[in-house]
Amino acid sequence: MNRISRITTGALIATAVLFIAPAYAEVQFKWAPYLRLRHELWSDVFDMDKSVKNNRSFFRIKTSVWGQADVDEDLTLFAKLSDEFRAYTYFGGTSSAAPDKSGSKKGYHFDINEVVFDNLYMDLRNFLEYPLDLRIGRQDLLFEYGEGFLIMEGTPQDGSRTYYFNAAKANWKVNEKNQLDILYINNPRSEKFFPVINRAKLKQQANLSLDKAPQALNTTDEQGGVLYWKNKAIENLKLEAYYIFKNEEDGGAGLQAQKGKINTFGFFTKYDLSSWTARGQFAYQTGNYGENDRQGFGGYTFLDKCFKDVCWLPQVSMGYIYLSGDDQKTGKNEAWDPLFSRWNWVSELYVLSIGTDTGVLGYWTNLGILRAELLLKPTDKMKLSFWYNYLRANEQASRSAILSGEGKDRGHLPQARIDYFFNKTVSAYFLAEYLFAGDFYRNRDNAVFLRTELQFKF
Repeated sequence: MNRISRITTGALIATAVLFIAPAYAEVQFKWAPYLRLRHELWSDVFDMDKSVKNNRSFFRIKTSVWGQADVDEDLTLFAKLSDEFRAYTYFGGTSSAAPDKSGSKKGYHFDINEVVFDNLYMDLRNFLEYPLDLRIGRQDLLFEYGEGFLIMEGTPQDGSRTYYFNAAKANWKVNEKNQLDILYINNPRSEKFFPVINRAKLKQQANLSLDKAPQALNTTDEQGGVLYWKNKAIENLKLEAYYIFKNEEDGGAGLQAQKGKINTFGFFTKYDLSSWTARGQFAYQTGNYGENDRQGFGGYTFLDKCFKDVCWLPQVSMGYIYLSGDDQKTGKNEAWDPLFSRWNWVSELYVLSIGTDTGVLGYWTNLGILRAELLLKPTDKMKLSFWYNYLRANEQASRSAILSGEGKDRGHLPQARIDYFFNKTVSAYFLAEYLFAGDFYRNRDNAVFLRTELQFKF
């Protein structure tokens, strides 16, 4: 508790510095608010079974405010507070499952709660006059490493409310062509480092109030270390190589029910040739899962083409994704572990559906995807995106109430999205996904995911 208190005190002091900073002329201060409004409709995304009433229709309202103080050219402080709440118009299932305090309704509530420290970090550049930059504290790592294949989402259990990592990152600029990043990561199951503002209360019959169960951030307590090398020695060629260690504590669910130690070795490469781009990634995993040895493989390869002189500037992409599955006939665990990448990088719909057979939300594993993409730009303010995915399981899953235990065809998944950018501040999009379920599932009813978003980014 003393350690947590010290961290909390430090966070509050750092936040105070951000808001006091404008009083000092030499400190450059800036801040801005953020607002995101969403409506989502989920239909049979968990079980592909229309006979089970688990559909959902709801609004998601996320607000944030951030502040940044540039003390000098080598020191920056940054803080961000965020809140996201949901207002359900329909929540299928039993009344006890509905997100309502009394459990007697289907979720018509507009509670604004859980304002959290989304980011809180310090940047130290050219540390001790060496070509070394440090970032210490709660920070995002969005698309910094290999297109987010293994390092992207530090808080997968709270959806897209936050993405942060509690981390210390050192960036060593070896020379103009090479850099090495070293990271330490500590992501707990629920918040324990910083205070949560306005946490919701649960009322008991005795008119007592207790703190609501903490918002889950991860399935288990997780720690990790990363060595990540980036090289640009060859013109138009990006080459990255890495080693990632991750420790997952026990007491979770599904494929994270037992304690695991995972070593991941891999590389990412991207080669730009004018209108053509070839990119790919491959990684190998060793370690253990409980008392069993672990061995997994994962990666992807894509070829992209941009037609710069054609109307609507079409871009096309074709590729294949492979994530190994657990062969139940062996004593090893061959299931691919997505590490810190349980986000919607393939699909908003399937990031929910795949939790059915893994027991963990967004746990991408046992998956082969043939994927095609078409992007069009009719105007400067509009973008149209279309995807087709054919999904298969690499290993057969055990028979269950949802899984067939017989087939490996997960199904066909077309997706379409329309983006419109009103100006630099306001943008909107509509996303539709439809899964034609395959024989991997016991019931083969189709699933739907719809989202409408309006964003104000200042």
